[in-house]
Amino acid sequence: MTKSNELFKRGGGGALEDNMLIAMPGLYETEFERSVILICSHSNDGAMGFVLNKKSDITFSQFMAKLKGEVAAGIDLPDVNIDHIPVHVGGPVDQGRGFVLHTSEYSCDSTIKITDDLFVTSTLEILTAIARGVGPKNAILCLGYAGWGEGQLEDEIATNSWLSCPLFEDAIFEPEIDMIYSKTLASMGVEAANLSSLSGHA
Repeated sequence: MTKSNELFKRGGGGALEDNMLIAMPGLYETEFERSVILICSHSNDGAMGFVLNKKSDITFSQFMAKLKGEVAAGIDLPDVNIDHIPVHVGGPVDQGRGFVLHTSEYSCDSTIKITDDLFVTSTLEILTAIARGVGPKNAILCLGYAGWGEGQLEDEIATNSWLSCPLFEDAIFEPEIDMIYSKTLASMGVEAANLSSLSGHA
């Protein structure tokens, strides 16, 4: 886990902040094929967000066990055997870092607000709270994130790699991860077969 403010620069003025990206056909056969990404931070310096529909190979319990073997002495991480918390591959950058997207029932000093009912926390405290049954009602653990440098994301959208759309909150905690792509498109009135005829913004 890491300090949220190391990565998040909320309110940077970027038009894509709190929007979603849907991978266009040009990204097929890449690591972002059929990806849906929540953009949490966008500014002149770049952008970062989380892939919402790529499941990790490890479980929440396995991630907690791994952390317990790595964290400094004196930090109390409980043993857990719960795997109802989905673990996603949040993106290709820093996949050893964990970020929890969650609802409003939990908050700490490092929690960052995305919307009135969507937050991000990336400290050990929230994992401990979840493990002890006092965490948020809904949560997903994202390992890693998707990041773009200055102007990179804008260039990718201009070359028809991504379709951007307003935040579709139902996609965040959708339990059927394989349905997130089609449901997000459907929220815009778009079918996957018609993507190649679209460009840029919906």
